[in-house]
Amino acid sequence: MKRLAAFASMLAVIACGPTQPAGQALSKEPISVRGWIADVEAPPNGPFPTAESDALRRMQIYQSANVWVDNAPYVSGGVAETGAFLLLDVPPGNVTITFSAPGAAAAKLVMQNVPGNADVFIPALQLRRDSVALLDRNGVKVRLAASVDRAKPSGITCTIAGVAVPVVTTPIAEMVDRHDFPIRPSVRPLAIVK
Repeated sequence: MKRLAAFASMLAVIACGPTQPAGQALSKEPISVRGWIADVEAPPNGPFPTAESDALRRMQIYQSANVWVDNAPYVSGGVAETGAFLLLDVPPGNVTITFSAPGAAAAKLVMQNVPGNADVFIPALQLRRDSVALLDRNGVKVRLAASVDRAKPSGITCTIAGVAVPVVTTPIAEMVDRHDFPIRPSVRPLAIVK
């Protein structure tokens, strides 16, 4: 009888337990965030840079940079050797992305009101202590895949690093690059020989 009572109480505990596992649920409408790190804010009394030493410094920054999304353990992506970054499966809404690189510990990129299934493109990001700076504010784009003939404003805005950015509905065929690392504009050569 005692065994039957113990079994019944264990069965009741299992049946009345939580229906979902603990932790953050994955979004069914994740966003992608792409762009590149242009530079890290230099200390005011650093060494005199030359073109060669500056290129080497940036390469070392890109190779040792880390990126993560706060409260989103299942985001995939990272920072490439060129400084380009790609984050997939980022939850929509209000998101904080943290970059860590030498000289810019915990530089935070705050995005607000980003709609689900959006593609956020952020060119030329400068990492600063505790924040980021958009070096090309007009280049920031937020696209939303839709069954439309051509890209047009949706009437929705979101905030990327303190800048209001309009959300543009874009034909699905034009969104094929949302899962690729962006290609940075070519860097000016060190010397031109004639």
